[in-house]
Amino acid sequence: MNGLIARIEKMKPAFEKISNNPYLRAIRDGFISLIPVILFSSIFLLIAFVPNIFGVYLSEEWVNRLMKAYGYSMGLVGLLMSATIAKSLTETFNGQLPKTRQINSVSTMVVSIIGFALIGVDQIEGGLSNGFMGTKGLLTAFVVAFIVPNIYKFCVKRNITIKMPKEVPGNIAQTFADLIPLATSIIFFWVFDMVFRSFAAEGFSAWIIDVFQPLFSAADGYPGLALIFGAMAFFWFVGIHGPSIVEPAVSAIYITNVEQNLQLFQAGEQATNVLSQGSQYFIATLGGTGATLVITFMMAFMAKSKQLKSVGRASSVPVLFGINEPILFGAPIVLNPVFFIPFIAAPIVNVWLLKAFIDIGGMNGFIYNLPWTTPGPIGLILGTGFAPLAFILAPTLIIIDLLIYYPFFKVYDKQLVEQERLAVLEEAQTLDTGAEIATSATEARVVKPVDASKTYNVLVLCANGATSGMLANAIAKGAKEEGLQLESTAMAYGQHKAVISEFDLIILAPQMASMLGELEQDSASSDTNAVSTSGAEYVALCRDPKGALAFAMKHML
Repeated sequence: MNGLIARIEKMKPAFEKISNNPYLRAIRDGFISLIPVILFSSIFLLIAFVPNIFGVYLSEEWVNRLMKAYGYSMGLVGLLMSATIAKSLTETFNGQLPKTRQINSVSTMVVSIIGFALIGVDQIEGGLSNGFMGTKGLLTAFVVAFIVPNIYKFCVKRNITIKMPKEVPGNIAQTFADLIPLATSIIFFWVFDMVFRSFAAEGFSAWIIDVFQPLFSAADGYPGLALIFGAMAFFWFVGIHGPSIVEPAVSAIYITNVEQNLQLFQAGEQATNVLSQGSQYFIATLGGTGATLVITFMMAFMAKSKQLKSVGRASSVPVLFGINEPILFGAPIVLNPVFFIPFIAAPIVNVWLLKAFIDIGGMNGFIYNLPWTTPGPIGLILGTGFAPLAFILAPTLIIIDLLIYYPFFKVYDKQLVEQERLAVLEEAQTLDTGAEIATSATEARVVKPVDASKTYNVLVLCANGATSGMLANAIAKGAKEEGLQLESTAMAYGQHKAVISEFDLIILAPQMASMLGELEQDSASSDTNAVSTSGAEYVALCRDPKGALAFAMKHML
């Protein structure tokens, strides 16, 4: 196993390159931007239809009112996604272009919406059909959002724009600068739509769904589910945020399947689609990628090792809400040969169980989207509309994960107990060295002199803004204890680009360390410092407010 892990670790640069692919990141960032819309729309579904499970039915008038809010939010998600993905890709391209030649991200968003409407929406008498503006238009949104920024990049990079005299105000000059790439993009999609519809019997949105339908079906099968969630766990095991790589490739399937499940459920039929956000959040990644809910509590209450017991108890509350980085880096599980097999096997077995319950038991799949921070068993029950079998599946998953992880947990616990025993013996023989180390550690926590009149701003970035919140809170707490004027906040990577100059320091969580080069390039024109952290270091800092503050001040001053 050690040899295998060593080979895998050598492949990490290649995996990081995949993780940094601008198109995958654009889908991820565009999707993250719309999570509030998706969750907002789900609230109206829950209000409208969950009471039906208990024999309470709202009037048709109120159901229609609630569904109007759903239709004008989730029903436009394809249209909105074309804009948010284009914005993210534009910002990535801007990082590669000179500061004097930047692409207008607002313009690419607007043109992407127009392009989406041109090729993805059907005309009907008196207006436009909304059939492909929602989840059915997601694949079209991806295509449009990839093309528009590239057309703009081609024009801007080669200075193919209308230039105005210096006396013309900047906002007006920008309008003319955008005119050529804007016109080129819109004409491209207009011509494409006319040509495509003259040869095809359907619009582009309907056609691309037909093309990818076999992939959608394959993804919902046992091999497809194993590949998706096994890959997600594998990348995380290497130390790269797995969902950031895998989710963009399947996000369209996620959202489409949930809406189809809801339609089947409302029609009185079984919701048979397996692959969804819910199956990821509350089944495959129960407690976080690797299905770490059970192993965390095993470490907290069954471990004999002081290290595992301490890490497990400190991680128990976060893992309940799907935040498992403390256990991944604290145990550690990442790149730990002992946990390679269960970390990848548990998510696969979990989602296979869900599919078996749906295919054999007749249980409904997920019909509602819920926040990923919803505790796993609760998310499973709510997301499936209180399906009776969900109450059986939830404890079954916990038992199965316990059986998968237990033998590996016992091996690792035994190893650490022996290491701790030897450490105690070595410590007794090297008291002087221990004293030096303690003195060094104390010195490292001393905060450098600061300007008491200045307010410092620190930003911590991770993949989704959850793990980063732990370190941001620790830094803020340390500053408060020291009486320093320091504001610390957390964001998901990608949300920071427009506000870099507002911060004195930006810290990357371990899973985003591969983005340090890009972050340093983005912050080169400002006084913002950028730094990344290692796994064990990050976990230790989250638990030590004064140490976290010292780390921040060390890299800020």
